[in-house]
Order: sequence, then C-alpha cells, then structure tokens
Amino acid sequence: MIFPFLWGISTSLKDMREVLSNPFSIIPRQITFINYKNVVKSIPIVRFFINSLIVSITITASQLITCSISAYAFSRLKFPFRDGLFYILLGTMMIPQHVIMIPVYLILNFFRLIDTYAAMIVPFISSAFGTFLLRQFFLTVPKELEEAATLDGCGHLRFLFRIMIPLARPILATLAIFTFMWSWNNYLWPLIVTNRIEIRTLQYGLAMFKEEGGLNWGQLMAGTTIATIPILILFFIAQKQFIKGITLTGLKEG
Repeated sequence: MIFPFLWGISTSLKDMREVLSNPFSIIPRQITFINYKNVVKSIPIVRFFINSLIVSITITASQLITCSISAYAFSRLKFPFRDGLFYILLGTMMIPQHVIMIPVYLILNFFRLIDTYAAMIVPFISSAFGTFLLRQFFLTVPKELEEAATLDGCGHLRFLFRIMIPLARPILATLAIFTFMWSWNNYLWPLIVTNRIEIRTLQYGLAMFKEEGGLNWGQLMAGTTIATIPILILFFIAQKQFIKGITLTGLKEG
C-alpha cells in the first residue's frame, strides 16, 4: 500500500532521464526539485489548490452539520411517516450520480448558479450515507441518557450538540474523512458546472497538466504529491481524534 506513494514521491524528485532509466531505483541518485518548479509555472496550481480547499472544507462541514441534525431526527424524534421517509432516503443511495447530473444542472442553471462555487457545493451539503451512518450510532445511545437530560431542562438541540455529537466524534471523524476525500478527488462534477479556470479545482488542474505536459512523469508525480498532502494531513489528524473519541466515549458510558 505504501509503495505507490514512495514511487510517486521518488519520481517527483528525479529528472526525466533518471525516471526512464533502467533498472528502476526507488531512491533518486540525484535529488532535484525542478519538477515542482515546472508544475507551478505550467498551471495555476496555487489557485486550484485554494479552490479545492474551499469546496472540500465547505462540503465536509456542511455534511457534518446537516447529517447530524437529520440523523438525530430519524433516530430520536417521533413524527408521522418517519420510518417510511428514512427508507426513501436510503433508496436515493441506489440512484447513480450520473442519472441526476442533468436535472441538478438544470436546477442550478435556473437559479443562475452555474460557474460559481455554489454549483460545486450546494448539491452535496447533505448526504444519505452520512445520515444513515450517524443514525445507526445515535440509536445505540441509551434512552435513559436522553430522559435524564430532559429532566435537567435540556432541549433537543442542546442534547444533540452538547451530548450526542461529543459521543459521536469517532463516527464524525470517519464521515469527515470519507466526505473530504470524495470532494477533494471529485473531477467530473466541477468540470461540468464550471467554465472559468479561476474557480476550477486541483483535479482539473492535474488533468490539464497531463494534456499540456504529455507524459512527463516527474512533473505529473510532483503535482500528484502536492494534491495528496491535504488528505494525508486530514488522515493523521482524524486518526488521533478517532482514538481519543473512542476513549472518551468508553469513559462516559462507564
């Protein structure tokens, strides 16, 4: 699993002659950063990087909030047709994204959101998967805990944000990783709903770089390494929070 990352970083630190040399060596004979300099000169990678951060962070934060609220409603509140609505929500997970692309595009175009950040963000501010994931965890929280909080004058929103969400930190960290990785690596949808290069994301930039630079593996791996950094940072941060959340949850339940 680690070898492809090592190969990519190694290739990004080699010149073109060494990349194509035979036999292959994972350790560069002469380290060079020329590929990274060429990537910065070839495409506006800083602009693409910032755009991807704006879109990915906004989508991730939005899903954590909206999915937490909807999951709490489906798991703790009683209202007419609750279970039926939840099954309908789960049914939307079976619909391929490509089927709804045209309707969603037409809706965004009607509200004149095409070629904006909102076009890349609004369709994904919530998800059926996130709601299902959090609902399954909320169902495991003892009913007695909610009853005790109610006796202390705790309303639904306060109980959700002060008790349920802290307990759900491991699940929230998992959802954050999945959502951020998906939105960060999403290529097709931003390509469809944007026209200006100034607001396009990093994945489009890498594809454009491949078309302009051909098969220059050193520069391509340099761009890919830059694109991988945020995901690695998020993974290590979320992993630490995941372990901490499990520990705190066990202490509170005990």
